[in-house]
Amino acid sequence: MLHGRAGEQAEIERLLAAARTGQSGTLVIRGPAGIGKSALLNHAAGSAAAGMRVLRGVGIESEATLPFAALHQLLRAGLDRIPALPDVQASALKGALGLGDTAPENRFLVGLATLSLLSELAGDGVLLCLIDDAQWLDRASMDALVFAARRLEVEGIVMIFAARAGFPAAGLPELRLGGLDSAAAAALLPADLPPQVRDRLIEESDGNPLALIELPAALSAEQRAGRLSPVGAMPVADRVQEAFQAQIAELPESARTALLIAAADGSGELGTLVGAGASLHGLEAAERSRLIEVRGATIAFRHPLIRAAAYQSAPVTRRLAVHRALAGALTGSTLIDAADRRAWHLAAAALGPDEDVARELEEAAERARTRGGHAAVAAAYERAAELSADPVRRSSRLANAALAASDAGLMGRAAALADSATPDANDPDLLTALIQVRAHREFELGTPLAAGRIIMDGVRRVAANSAEQATWLLVEAIRCAWFAGDARLAEEAAVSLRELPAVSSPLVSGALGLTRLLTGDTGGGITLMSEAVEMSAVTGLGVPGQTFTAMLCFPLGRAARGEEIAEGIVADCRKSGMIGWLAFALENQGLAHGLLCRYGEARAALDAGLRLATDLGHEHRIAHLTCSLAWVLAHQGAAQECRAKAEEGVARAGKQGLVLAAAIGRWALGLLELGLGRAEAALQQLAAIPPTGIAAISAADQVEAAIRSGRPERATEPLARYLDWARHVRQPSSDAVALRCRALVEGDEAHFAHAVQLHDDAQPYEKARTQLAYGEWLRRARRRADAREQLRAALETFDRLGSELWAERARVELRATGDVPAAPRRAGDPLSVLTPQERQVVRLAADGASNRDIAAQLFLSPRTVGYHLYKAFPKLGVSSRAQLADIARPSSAPD
Repeated sequence: MLHGRAGEQAEIERLLAAARTGQSGTLVIRGPAGIGKSALLNHAAGSAAAGMRVLRGVGIESEATLPFAALHQLLRAGLDRIPALPDVQASALKGALGLGDTAPENRFLVGLATLSLLSELAGDGVLLCLIDDAQWLDRASMDALVFAARRLEVEGIVMIFAARAGFPAAGLPELRLGGLDSAAAAALLPADLPPQVRDRLIEESDGNPLALIELPAALSAEQRAGRLSPVGAMPVADRVQEAFQAQIAELPESARTALLIAAADGSGELGTLVGAGASLHGLEAAERSRLIEVRGATIAFRHPLIRAAAYQSAPVTRRLAVHRALAGALTGSTLIDAADRRAWHLAAAALGPDEDVARELEEAAERARTRGGHAAVAAAYERAAELSADPVRRSSRLANAALAASDAGLMGRAAALADSATPDANDPDLLTALIQVRAHREFELGTPLAAGRIIMDGVRRVAANSAEQATWLLVEAIRCAWFAGDARLAEEAAVSLRELPAVSSPLVSGALGLTRLLTGDTGGGITLMSEAVEMSAVTGLGVPGQTFTAMLCFPLGRAARGEEIAEGIVADCRKSGMIGWLAFALENQGLAHGLLCRYGEARAALDAGLRLATDLGHEHRIAHLTCSLAWVLAHQGAAQECRAKAEEGVARAGKQGLVLAAAIGRWALGLLELGLGRAEAALQQLAAIPPTGIAAISAADQVEAAIRSGRPERATEPLARYLDWARHVRQPSSDAVALRCRALVEGDEAHFAHAVQLHDDAQPYEKARTQLAYGEWLRRARRRADAREQLRAALETFDRLGSELWAERARVELRATGDVPAAPRRAGDPLSVLTPQERQVVRLAADGASNRDIAAQLFLSPRTVGYHLYKAFPKLGVSSRAQLADIARPSSAPD
């Protein structure tokens, strides 16, 4: 029976009840040692109804450096179901757990495979996953489990984590445990204690259940009688640990030795403990004292504080001897992680530099790399560096540790490790790695400008030994400058790039083109970037390179080409599980869809990218995606949502030095204000965009805002900027918009008429904007019949696209001509009734993908996919997948 936890028990029972209806749920129970977290997990296990499967796992402090140790422990009863997963996921999970030879592409693919396996194990029933001491999970297991927990929806899975401080689980629901109230605390104390002793223990324990249970047993006869010393300042956990140490001190030598060996080992594997010198007699004595529990061939401490007490109460000489004994016991062991554990025990016993042990840790790191355990790779290389006498080897190992920490997403740790490496040799690979780690950390956690400066500060030293390595660093510096909107950094990097031997690559020409665009040479920039995005140039590039070229299509005004490249990247990322790059690809895809007026598809892509970036903690990508989503919403006229997203995105971008993202956010706000008829407010937003980068594309809206606000003098500069850009990109839509801008400024009907003729069908939104402006001009010229022709065409397009604010403006103008416009309609987008995620699921189902295939591509569980289809079918008025193809075909009309 639990005392004083009725509310917490009710919350757990609510999760279990919801799971029985198919809803998934997650809970993180937080609190200090002994507060009752494990007791609540036991309550959850006891509350599981018949037919509810329960998986249990626990973080073990000594195994925090062993990749996927905790995940293997949790999933071991369901490993036989791995073959049921999609091939890429099955291969990744088997590689991670040491059951296969192929290393997972990235740590998040293992998380997706974990989600799929848990869904498979749940079947049509309910699965309860209980993870105790989550603060001690190895980083690889932690990433996989938290990733899976964040994506649970309707699988009938409940995941409950119990953790102290140190378990990062942002976005998951939390339940914080405090001390018990006086009544509940008193119920845990022995009934025969004098009142003053009971009151004192309640006060001293601060309501900690473990302290209330264990401290009375440590009282002497005099203390139990009421003769207590004054209360000290020792924290509750320390007092409880001290009580456990007193219990251990009363045990025979064999039991103390056995407990020390078990505490140093951490795995509880009985054969290893006995091999290291633990006697069965000693283990039996410890079990009788209720300090450990023997479960088959493993032993476990009843509470982590007992393990800490057993280890910390031993002299350092005995601890070192025990680690050496455990290393000896693991030599030649057939256990899957024996070699890694042996290396770490030898490292724990080392008193100074030891190259042999450092080499064994290197080997452990490389084994961890084959399983995708990047945090474990970092830990092993870092410890190997500490044991290195040779400074060059030390720096090399620190560099490897830094790269692995970066791959694990531990940016702060990666930068600290890189800063600790001071290579004495001019190894270009080593130097490049250190620069990339420092720049990556600064790009993700600081500003892109500072990241670019880190590259420039170190690139000359790299160039002295490897021109090719220096070339790629300089391309990355220019990319940083583009995001930062800094022409000076871009030009500095471009000058250095031109000084190096030429490398034939679209990435180089694209980077030099961006530089020219930033420095005002629009023609030169467009020419170089156009070469970089051609099919022949992109073929053969990897995902990072293709992502760069897709990004170039935006300032080139080549939305269709950008969409083509981005869709290929998205497909590749989903197929291979490259989740980190997928958020970039979805942003490029969403912007391309938006430029092509497929707003429903754009929102779906950007929503998916934003959710993924949030899951991964990619702060800069969150800012870009938020601003891009606002830009799409502005076209649709979703005023409240657009403004909220844009203001959030601009604020984020401002703090992070993301000038490009802020520009997109301000463009969204300016476009929204134009649609609302607030030209002055629109001009204020659009004029705040720096006159480089994408400012040329947004200049057309700035021209219109200036004219409509009665400030024609403020249209001159943006008009020249847009005309210059349109002249070089040579796209029908941009040529037509250029004529529209000239017509607004000059009041020349010939420009309006020519613009309408020039518009093609690729960007119907812009054509409708031109027809609206032309119709307004005609109405003011009292040519009502001609005005109605243009305004009706504009209204039909705006309605079809779902651009509500602009459609209403067209209606107002039509009414002013004496016409009666049709009621709002949106026949062009049959999927507009769906949520963004339902839309993605339906699109893939319409293409013939199975639920399992869709789940793999969208990083969901198959049951969640089925749920979204179940919700979508009645909205669309269909009853089978076969009917989706005609409804979901994107070519029917832009959406």
